Amino acid sequence: MTDPDRARALRRRHVHERQAVIFGILLAILAVAGVSAAAIYTGNLNVPFFARGFSGKPTPSVTRQPAPCPPQGALPVAANTIKVNVYNGANRAGLAASAAVALGQAGFTIGTTANATTQFIGSEQISFGVAGVAQAYTVAAHFKNPVLLLIARADPKDATVDVTLGSDFDTLVPNDPVGLDPSTPLVGQPGCVPVEQLAAQASAKPAATPTPTKS
Repeated sequence: MTDPDRARALRRRHVHERQAVIFGILLAILAVAGVSAAAIYTGNLNVPFFARGFSGKPTPSVTRQPAPCPPQGALPVAANTIKVNVYNGANRAGLAASAAVALGQAGFTIGTTANATTQFIGSEQISFGVAGVAQAYTVAAHFKNPVLLLIARADPKDATVDVTLGSDFDTLVPNDPVGLDPSTPLVGQPGCVPVEQLAAQASAKPAATPTPTKS
């Protein structure tokens, strides 16, 4: 082998050696980065700059309007004088229809039975106008965990009650344990607010709007 050939061979060997060293360093860096990232993600390594508090946006909590108190001294309303619309807000087929049957058997007059435009997370939401507070409390007594929502009605004298069944709804309270005494004034939900105070804040639209599909 001539001297020029040996020189070229040495240069190639040196190049290969440098490449091997560089690749080895890069692989080591990648390995350390991977182990560090795994440790940070699992919480075994605490790095202030990558604190978990900055890893994602907090999930907003659902805030609900307080229930209005029934008028002082208001008595339960006769069921057959209360019109109730029943909406399915749980995406479970036939939910509103079966609840409407149960409410009808309890003596209420059933109006619309349909799907709600949006799902309701909870047991049941009872929506009503200013004129329907006592009616709403009468209907609410037949449910286990109702949310009472005051809304604005186009007709301020409209006492219709809208019931939106949610994802946690199971069944109505049986008639016997309802416990409404026609001669005993209604009791407001804990933390309720005078209806006059909420009236100005009531939404311009009902909380549940039906679609043409029966449910």
